[in-house]
Amino acid sequence: MGFWVPYYIVLFPLLLLSTRLVAQRNKEVIEIMESAPLIDGHNDLALQLRRHFNNNLTAVDLKTLNKTYTNINKLKEGNVGAQLWSAFVLCSAQYKDAVRLTLEQIDIIKRMCRKYPDFELVTTSEGINNTKKIACLISVEGGHSIDSSLAALRMFYELGVRSMSLTHNCQTPWAESAVEKHSRQPRRKASLSKFGREVVKEMNRLGMIIDLSHTSSDTAEMVLKISMAPVIFSHSSAYAICQHYRNVPDELLKMIKENKGLVMVNFYSGFVACQKHSNISRVADHFDYIKKIAGYESVGIGGDYDGVTGFPQGLEDVSKYPALIEELLRRKWTKTELKAVLRYNFLRVFHRVEKVKEELKNNSPSEMEIPLEEVNNACRLNLKKPFPNLGLSLSETMPSAFNIMYTVTLYIVFIILIG
Repeated sequence: MGFWVPYYIVLFPLLLLSTRLVAQRNKEVIEIMESAPLIDGHNDLALQLRRHFNNNLTAVDLKTLNKTYTNINKLKEGNVGAQLWSAFVLCSAQYKDAVRLTLEQIDIIKRMCRKYPDFELVTTSEGINNTKKIACLISVEGGHSIDSSLAALRMFYELGVRSMSLTHNCQTPWAESAVEKHSRQPRRKASLSKFGREVVKEMNRLGMIIDLSHTSSDTAEMVLKISMAPVIFSHSSAYAICQHYRNVPDELLKMIKENKGLVMVNFYSGFVACQKHSNISRVADHFDYIKKIAGYESVGIGGDYDGVTGFPQGLEDVSKYPALIEELLRRKWTKTELKAVLRYNFLRVFHRVEKVKEELKNNSPSEMEIPLEEVNNACRLNLKKPFPNLGLSLSETMPSAFNIMYTVTLYIVFIILIG
């Protein structure tokens, strides 16, 4: 025992000091997150509710659900103040029933957020600010959900959707996905078609946030050049740290800074470390890098919980966000910067999107239709020729139908008159 006494005399004060520093940092984290509750850019809980429970809310308690990375108790523990819930349907639904399935996902998000008093559905930046509950925003993930229809886009907005990513891992007829760009398939002539540019303009007019996660870098670049409003990458990380096609390269980070938009860092280990396993330090590297290239005003958080499997050690579920803030504090991020990352950067973007909507309020809804040859498939009815097997158009069938009805009517009148 005597051998250890000198070491004990030295180490004990160091251990005590370390404990006090940790306690002080924990207190700082709590103070920061309570004053600026997190707005997270992407969560796929709704997808898991379909997979595990067929969207049957009576079969699940969202307060304690343990089949997912997300439940209400964990959200509270993670100091989540608002969540963009993803209404996502698989790419295999494109050209089939993607619109119906998306409506069902919007429905489950709205029912979920109305059933539990811990949640409140909101559709404005003011709504996020005013609620004391966990604010629920609806985001459609993948432009295939609108089936190349601006009318469908507008109806989604009417249902409360406030954000849409232009693609998922499949191209749409009007926008190129990151997967497509890096596949061996022949690429399209334009990464954003004329109709795709109209989608961007209509989203600006509606006041819907444009999400560029999953789009190719070429598509993202074109959108950033034409959008009147700031855009977001709701769940993407820095390409320079992990060279995955889902991440954001430096040239786009610089454009995001100019656009005053936002990159909300994804926590998935495959995008953070380009391998199965990762840790909080590696995630923090992405925050540091985006801050260096685009400024802290361009950084947000989009964990992607329940959309993938395989999260870094220390960030295993939605309750662990405070651990990231603690790491960033250790790296000398200021309280002002962290509050911006947690909340105020997104609110700034959303508010500006709403301002652009106000500026465009006198613009009429776009009536552009995508050319039929760009979307021609067996599940799409051509209203100019609804009876292809007969070789007749609607206008060609109408006179015959009218003649039959006229003849039958005259016959009935004739029978009545002659008794």
